[in-house]
Amino acid sequence: MKINILKKSGKELKIELIGSSHGLCNLLQKRLLEDKTIDFAGYDVPHPLASNPLIYIRMKGDQKPEDALIRAIEKVREMNDAFGKELNHVLKA
Repeated sequence: MKINILKKSGKELKIELIGSSHGLCNLLQKRLLEDKTIDFAGYDVPHPLASNPLIYIRMKGDQKPEDALIRAIEKVREMNDAFGKELNHVLKA
């Protein structure tokens, strides 16, 4: 996967995820929206057959949107680890 930064300012971040899909973007959006410092977080796939997803984040306060994105990614990673452990546990039973 490749990431292009389309817009980066103090309160906003817009990135393009080349080679990604709805699955990852939807998961990231859900985790971003749990963050109370975020004013808006969403993603768009301009055309499902010919474009890459775009993720947009706008912050409420002085925190950087890239820090919020990293926090969301860490939450996703923790969820993935917990899921993997539980799956291994139930498959061994």
